[in-house]
Amino acid sequence: MNRSGSALAPLLALPDFDPARDLLVLVDDVALPLGRFRLRGAGSAGGHNGLKSVEGSLRRQDYARLRIGVGPVPAGLDDLADYVLAPFPAEERRILDELLDPMADAAESWVEHGIERAMAAHNRS
Repeated sequence: MNRSGSALAPLLALPDFDPARDLLVLVDDVALPLGRFRLRGAGSAGGHNGLKSVEGSLRRQDYARLRIGVGPVPAGLDDLADYVLAPFPAEERRILDELLDPMADAAESWVEHGIERAMAAHNRS
């Protein structure tokens, strides 16, 4: 089980911490194709153990996330963890490396302008 939410303890102790304003979680997403990313301002964990852990610690779902596509999942795979925790093959790594600058721009946009403007500027269909 992923325990990502435990890393939030120091932030949760701050009296002015507001996850809806102050938290951007980067997360792998098998529902997005490899080479795509999307910003979201809220939503459910959707079966993602890391997001379940974050939501368990926050006790809420309204926090920003940068969803990074790693899908599709190969057919016949029994354990999703085997897929998402495996090293990327060289070609997939190259594709993901090309996303680093655009994702950094999206994160900077979130910091400077908030989630709504960042989504409008960086989410593409």
